[in-house]
Amino acid sequence: MTELSSVARLPSVCPHDCPSACSLEVEVIDGKSIGRVRGNKRQSYTDGVICAKVARYAERIHHPDRLLHPLKRVGPKGSGAFERISWDEALDEIASRFLAIEAEHGAEAVWPYYYAGTMGLVMRDGINRLRHAKRYSGQFSTICTTMAWTGYIAGTGRLAGPDPREMSKADCVVIWGTNAVHTQVNVMHHAIKARKERGAKIVAIDIYRNATLDQADLALVLRPGTDGALACAVMHVLFRDGHADRAYLAEFADAPAELEAHLATRTPEWASAITGLSVAEIEAFAALVGARPRTFFRLGYGFARQRNGAVNMHAASCIATVTGAWQYEGGGAFHNNGAIYHWRKSLIEGLDKVDHSVRQLDQSQIGRVLTGDAEALRQGGQVRALLIQNTNPVTVAPEQELVKRGFAREDLFTVVHEHFMTETALMADIVLPATQFMEHDDLYQGGGHQHVMWGGKLVDPPGECRSNHDLICELARRLGADHPGFAKSPREIVDWTLRESGHGTLEELIASDFKDVQPDFETAHYRRGFAWRDGKFRFKPDWSKVPNANAGLVGPHEAIPALPDHWAVIEQAEAEHPFRLATSPARNFLNSTFTETPTSLKKEGGPTLMIHPEDAAALGIAQGDPILVGNRRGTVELDAVLFDGLVRGVVIAESIWPNAAHRGGRGINTITGADAVAPYGGAAFHDNKVWLRKLM
Repeated sequence: MTELSSVARLPSVCPHDCPSACSLEVEVIDGKSIGRVRGNKRQSYTDGVICAKVARYAERIHHPDRLLHPLKRVGPKGSGAFERISWDEALDEIASRFLAIEAEHGAEAVWPYYYAGTMGLVMRDGINRLRHAKRYSGQFSTICTTMAWTGYIAGTGRLAGPDPREMSKADCVVIWGTNAVHTQVNVMHHAIKARKERGAKIVAIDIYRNATLDQADLALVLRPGTDGALACAVMHVLFRDGHADRAYLAEFADAPAELEAHLATRTPEWASAITGLSVAEIEAFAALVGARPRTFFRLGYGFARQRNGAVNMHAASCIATVTGAWQYEGGGAFHNNGAIYHWRKSLIEGLDKVDHSVRQLDQSQIGRVLTGDAEALRQGGQVRALLIQNTNPVTVAPEQELVKRGFAREDLFTVVHEHFMTETALMADIVLPATQFMEHDDLYQGGGHQHVMWGGKLVDPPGECRSNHDLICELARRLGADHPGFAKSPREIVDWTLRESGHGTLEELIASDFKDVQPDFETAHYRRGFAWRDGKFRFKPDWSKVPNANAGLVGPHEAIPALPDHWAVIEQAEAEHPFRLATSPARNFLNSTFTETPTSLKKEGGPTLMIHPEDAAALGIAQGDPILVGNRRGTVELDAVLFDGLVRGVVIAESIWPNAAHRGGRGINTITGADAVAPYGGAAFHDNKVWLRKLM
């Protein structure tokens, strides 16, 4: 930047896969490039605070390795041999191949595949408009939220809770199953504000001592998949010691007497044997919550990524009901605010074109789908074409050996629209360069807060990058797909969506950058009743009727406990696989995003496995030793990090590194499973039994 440079500070929104959806202030230099990125102080949840990896976003948007032109494969799949072609050539080839596949095998042989490479509603979800207009195979998106949302809604009946800014007004903040310092810095910001201003206590619960637990007044490190046992023991103590709000329970809960009787045997001693926590730690947590009914439970996604994840989420949320915490400002249980936006998305997603007879394929089971598993294919034909938008399943999807085998099929035509040459793009037949969020217009919502936000285009994209919307509309024209959304600009779609959803106009949103749509206190705290017909929180939910998106009941759903409990359906360690592995998020990556930026790479160092020093000593493993980790799904090579902030028998791989970053070329998701988790599916990334040994 020179002295003569013009620097404007313009508003934007972080588009990445994170509940915080931070409101940003971006330095735009001479109208052409990006400088420093800061949190927007005017938006009361972001409150000027963002994570370091987004603050240095100039490294990503101006990265020299960005894809700039359409490419066509000219060598073997995965070889990286591509030639440059024009956009017209690429689009014509894609349309020709899709139409030919549709004619020979039916429309369901084409599978548009995406997730949260961007969280903008137009650029993320517009791919569904093409899917529905053409009746291509559907996608049931299970890779992230399914277990957590199902578990939370099982109690409340609705995916919404107290204003998350109320953390700063709590007397106790419980951060459960999310390493907020790594993944949601705003949670820590509001929790620490409560400590400074009110003397609030912070409790952090996780499966290893991480940066969030380091800042807690009470840090609880438990075994993966045992959160339900902890929740039950806490509620046992609350009933035992007179901290249950019986008047509140009588009015707002479905089965308090049955719950109390059930919990009689769920003592701290019982939970200690399951969780690895001491009886004293469990008693201290329960006493703290009991003495401070103005407790805010901030429930994360991580502890729900187990085969009993929905049950664990539900059990944790039940504590706030036993104490009556929902009654107080700064109290209750919050997970996500998705239900408050009531979007009308027909123009974005083409919902008026949905054909419910079209099969829904499980996103997490892409490896099984592409390798011809009849159940994963819903007894239908093979997928013969993929349109992959801003996501990287060859790195992030479970059961990587199946995923890579599927992508290597010569009869599979794959198109990838992406920012960088990811491991998925390397397997494509056509690679298309995509815009990043500051290079297009879009509409956003906060899952972890309550704002509708506008993110307008700030700079022109480099090379020949085009937006997701542009690609979908161009393909629709060539494929004969008909819908009004294909003829409209992103701004026109956003304006219609805002108006139809009761959120005003685009002009009004641009003028303010964001709109606070937080429901009133009585609604957010369920003071008029929970979102069930009788208004009562469900301690005893009917798991087959939880109102969360699903493609039918899966897994051992009939065996789900009737009341909160420890459900021992996880992958238990045993003689052949004596360790339990979780694939927790790294501070400087976000899934496989930022694995290309130099500062993030430098700070993370390389793929490692945290192991307790006593476990390491028993195996003759020293700090930095190369180790092999495996199970029936495959093996992965990592370097040992000796760390005593674990329960013995638990190992942690902070990830997700590309497969190529590992010796042997196999990444951590080689050993994670894609079996569908009860009751509605999902991927249990943190629930893996493994063996490990030192490499010589």
